[in-house]
Amino acid sequence: MKIVIVGGGAIGMMQARELALAGCEVVLLERHMCGREASWAGGGIISPLYPWRYSPPITALSTWSQEYYPNLVQSLEAESGIDPQLTRTGLLVLSIDDRERALAWSRDHQLWLEEVSSEQIYQLEPSLRSGFNEGMYMPQVGSIRNPRLCQALRAILLGLPNVELKENTEVLGIQQSKGQFECVKTQSEAIYADACIVTSGAWSGGLLESLQMCLPVEPVRGQMVAFQANPGDVSRIVLDHGKYVIPRRDGLVLAGSTLEYVGFDKSRTEEAKHELVDIARSMIPALAKAPVVEHWAGLRPGSPNGLPFIGELPNVERVFVNAGQFRNGLVLAPASVNLMTAIILGQEHVIDRSPYALEGRIGQEAELPAEDPVSL
Repeated sequence: MKIVIVGGGAIGMMQARELALAGCEVVLLERHMCGREASWAGGGIISPLYPWRYSPPITALSTWSQEYYPNLVQSLEAESGIDPQLTRTGLLVLSIDDRERALAWSRDHQLWLEEVSSEQIYQLEPSLRSGFNEGMYMPQVGSIRNPRLCQALRAILLGLPNVELKENTEVLGIQQSKGQFECVKTQSEAIYADACIVTSGAWSGGLLESLQMCLPVEPVRGQMVAFQANPGDVSRIVLDHGKYVIPRRDGLVLAGSTLEYVGFDKSRTEEAKHELVDIARSMIPALAKAPVVEHWAGLRPGSPNGLPFIGELPNVERVFVNAGQFRNGLVLAPASVNLMTAIILGQEHVIDRSPYALEGRIGQEAELPAEDPVSL
C-alpha cells in the first residue's frame, strides 16, 4: 500500500515511520522543513494541563501515549542516535479551585495525583517564591525536548528505504474522482497513492477546501520564552494559573504560554514577552538572574473542545485526517498515530475511535470557542 502524508510535524513524521515499519510505501510532503512548526514551538509536557478538565476521549489518548512514550523514546534513540530527552520531573500544580474534581478524576482513571502541603511543595520545588500553601503533584508526568524529538524522527525517515521525504514542497490541493482519493497535487507534480493522510496541523482545514470540506481547525498562536539558568535551579514542571515553567537538563527553563486568536500570524510581541518573563520570575525568583535567551511563537491547531479529528472523510474514501490536537499535540501524538494506523490497516484498537470520527463534525461552518476549552 502506498500512502501520501501531507504535513511533516511530529504527528506526520510519527505516522510515516509507523506505517513504513508496517510495510507501507510512504511519501511525506512538508512545505518547509519537517518539525519546524507547532511541534518545535511547544513546551513538550507529556500531559494535558489540568488533565481532569478534559473529556474522556482526550484522557484515553493521553493515557495511552504517556504509557507508550518511554518505549518510543528508547526506540527513536536507538534508530537515530539522537536522544529526545524524555525527563520525568513530575508536574506540580498550584492554585487549584476544583480540587475535588481533580481527585475524583484521579480515582476514576487510576492516575496518580496527590495533594501536597506547603512543606511538601517547597521540598519538591525549593526555588518557588514563598506563599504557596497547597497544591497537587503528578509524579509520573515528564517532558520531552520536542526539537530533539523532531530531529530524531526526521533522521529515521531519511534512512528508511520505503519513505520518500519531500521537504520544501507546497501542496496545492487534494484531488478525488467519483468519491475516492486520486492524488495530491504539488507545484511540480501529482502524487498518486492508495490513500492520503492530512496531518498539517493548523493548515489542515485549508487543504481540505480543495475537496469542498470544512474542517473546523484554526491557528491559535502561543508565545513562549526561555531562560538560561543553571542545571538544577528548577527541579519540576510547575503550573500556576495556566502558566508554567519547564526545566531542561542543560539548565534551560521554558516559560509559557499565551493563547491568541490572530489567524496565521506567528509574529512575537514585546507585550507577551514581558508578561511571560514577569510571571516566570514571580513564580521562580531565581530566574531574575537568568538571562532570557529565546522568545518565539507557534500556531496550535485549535479545534472545538480540543477534540482531535482522527479518521476518514465522510464523503471521500481513502482521505484521512489526523489533526486538531490543539494544545496537546505532543502528548496525544503517539496514540493518535497508532489509532490512525489501525484505521488505515483495518485493525482493531483498544481506544474507541468513534469520538474522533469526522462524520457529523465537519462539512459545514462551525464556530470555534472564543477561549481555550478548559479555561487555562
